[in-house]
Amino acid sequence: MKPLGPIPAGFAAIDGELAIAGRKASDLAAEAGRTPLFVYVRDRLDARVAQLRAAMPARLAIHYAVKANPFGPLLGHMTGLVDGFDIASAGELALVEAAGIDPACVSFAGPGKRDAELELAIIKGVTLNLESEREAERALAIAARVGLAPRLAIRVNPDFDLKGSGMKMGGGAKPFGIDADKVPALARRLVDADAQWRGFHIFAGSQALDAAAIIETQAQTLQLAARLAEEAGVALPRCNLGGGFGIPYFPGDTPVDIAAVGAALAERFAALPQVLRDTAFCIELGRYLVGEAGVYLTRVIDRKESHGEVFLVTDGGLHHQLAASGNFGTVVRRNYPSAIATRFDAPVEEEASVVGCLCTPLDRLADKGGFPRAEEGDLVAIFCAGAYGASASPMHFLGQGPAVELLI
Repeated sequence: MKPLGPIPAGFAAIDGELAIAGRKASDLAAEAGRTPLFVYVRDRLDARVAQLRAAMPARLAIHYAVKANPFGPLLGHMTGLVDGFDIASAGELALVEAAGIDPACVSFAGPGKRDAELELAIIKGVTLNLESEREAERALAIAARVGLAPRLAIRVNPDFDLKGSGMKMGGGAKPFGIDADKVPALARRLVDADAQWRGFHIFAGSQALDAAAIIETQAQTLQLAARLAEEAGVALPRCNLGGGFGIPYFPGDTPVDIAAVGAALAERFAALPQVLRDTAFCIELGRYLVGEAGVYLTRVIDRKESHGEVFLVTDGGLHHQLAASGNFGTVVRRNYPSAIATRFDAPVEEEASVVGCLCTPLDRLADKGGFPRAEEGDLVAIFCAGAYGASASPMHFLGQGPAVELLI
């Protein structure tokens, strides 16, 4: 049997079934009216943000990266928990506005921003994290045409990356951000053009579980921000330190020691160089805030054996949970945390693979895992489903359509 990833703490059983926020999985499926469905838990969101705030220096603001999960009710709930929001498209801007979020607390990063997106962001008062010198000139020209002073920051492509990160966003040639050696001149250009200068956005990587690596990267980020501000000869009003905090998905993964990260950052803040003394700092987190708050429930519609192997065929699959299938950048296919939700406290009885309903061998949610014996009608739970599930998977592949989403 292949091991399954670690189920996040705090899940228990009621009458033998997985309980999510005190409610049985089968009751939630009945409320949704159909499967598959994503269930997101308010209390787990609250607890994660509270835990983070307790660990981090009070000076550090917390931003939510909308790309992780843009579900409207969840965005509305996050409004009361975090200090700002980070988007990557005009579509996400529309979603945050629909959730009642003030565009003035929103920043917009990502390469390839269209002129219409730049104009909309400038008119709405969104901070643009500029990804190239050409994008900067386009933003300034658009701002002049509409008669507004744009809120502009520079996304810096640092000379380092976040060691051990699942996805490296800095270091070397990258489509993201502006190479560090070009930043001082561009910062002066923006200030001279009378833009509302908003500072730096420095994001080196994501999905890191090694606290020491995060601490080192944050130290390098502060050093780089100070050097670039000094070379530019301009004050640095804000600095987004990026994020990168990961969550345990796979066998052997352990949670990030955020207490250690927070203590190290507090020490750095206590000894900042003069150029950063008045800078406002934030971190930008997505999956760390919402990933473990979500569970994906899908129903077994067929139990079959082939050449001695058991396959539990479900009505869900990679069209909702692309990452769990191993097709979202995973080099070696490993199992997400998963369980038979309707037999949550039953012992392991067999080796089985959980596969979806798509006509492709890639549609495999759990590979040869150890499970209680499951039958048609049982529910399978895929944990850590609160981030990069519903919105980052090809829901319309083979005409399957979206899953139900619930915030409870």
